[in-house]
Amino acid sequence: MERYFPMRKVPAKAGYKKGDVFVLVGELFGRGYANGIVDEARKAGMTIVGITVGRRDSDGTLRPLNPEELAEAEANLGGRIINIPLEAGFDMEPAADGQSYCDILKGIKPDAWESFVCEQARLDEVRAKGVARFRGNLAKVVAELQASIPAGVNILFAHAMAGGIPRARLFMPLLNRVFKGSGDKYLQSEQFWDSGLGQLCSASFNEVSADTFSHLIEMTAPLRASNTVRYTAYGYHGCEVLISGKYVWQSYTPYLQGWAKIRLEDHAIAARKEGVIATVYNCPEIQTNSSALFMGVELSLYPLLQSLVSEGNGPVAREFITECAALLNDGVTVDSVLDAAQKYLANPVMQAFSELSAWPHHSTREQMELMLAASAELIALNKSPKEIVCAPLSRAVFQAVGFLMFHDSWAPEKPVAWLNHDIIARQLNS
Repeated sequence: MERYFPMRKVPAKAGYKKGDVFVLVGELFGRGYANGIVDEARKAGMTIVGITVGRRDSDGTLRPLNPEELAEAEANLGGRIINIPLEAGFDMEPAADGQSYCDILKGIKPDAWESFVCEQARLDEVRAKGVARFRGNLAKVVAELQASIPAGVNILFAHAMAGGIPRARLFMPLLNRVFKGSGDKYLQSEQFWDSGLGQLCSASFNEVSADTFSHLIEMTAPLRASNTVRYTAYGYHGCEVLISGKYVWQSYTPYLQGWAKIRLEDHAIAARKEGVIATVYNCPEIQTNSSALFMGVELSLYPLLQSLVSEGNGPVAREFITECAALLNDGVTVDSVLDAAQKYLANPVMQAFSELSAWPHHSTREQMELMLAASAELIALNKSPKEIVCAPLSRAVFQAVGFLMFHDSWAPEKPVAWLNHDIIARQLNS
């Protein structure tokens, strides 16, 4: 694939220093990918600035954070938050008739989901309203940044906005069938994606996960006039992991946000052509609060245990392996976990999903049932289903991803980079 650029070398230390500014575009919730790069910015002594998506009152009104919410968010970030709501998307924007998509979807019963028609005129109308709101508030954020950031410093933006599932109860039972369904409950992802609801999701994913990056780059141009500005974003486009002793590209299926993630890459490629330092880093799968819907996404995390050994087996790697081993049932070894994961990843059924150029792939019943069974089998090897080895492995990934993104962003080679298990393990062992 022409744009497949795996990072193979740990980047040199970046030149960011005290007085430079790090801006997180998107909120810091729990422990996820963005925590790693925030930690690196803090280590470098940068001034840390955050942006909030705001909150919705019970009547649907979008508002800034209240004093308690703001204090909690700033304590979590370790920096100042510009309290202007940068929520993206359009699901709660009313059209000319006064109805939003959230209003309309309340009237559709789960068994009648295929009856919904995504009318292009309505979609265009509310989408334009959502973009206008986002860009209007982003202009205010940029004005605050201009007023507070001195000329001549480095600015690093980390775009961490993702998601976009419309806020309607109708979606949850359907998405559970798409991502967790087997037997009679299985719903093929392509059937959902080609429906009116799927078309609505696609447009929403594009707005939230991809186009916000383009708006950010365009509207922060004034900052580039007097500062060196760099942009990073979190992508996903599959990941190389060890399968049968070799690094092989694989991906979680079905990943319906995949088309939006390709669009995100396109924005970085277009920006780079204009001389803007923008890079999308395609990260390995991890297990987070937000990924809980995607049962099976954690299966490709397990081979990282083997990569930690094969790419140096340093003290940090051994600490992670020891921590993982302590979470397993009595009599269960790390090797037995790796064997179970390999049995799934090397299964002939998965060969149909191994073509990078055909990504994102839609699900099949056979593939979903294989994945869900393997996920359950591996979770059962842990002492507690709430504390599985994927938690420390996820922490290892976002720590390494944060380091690699932060330091590579200083002089990135390409507008898109893949952070596969080899470079993750190599960085942790360095």
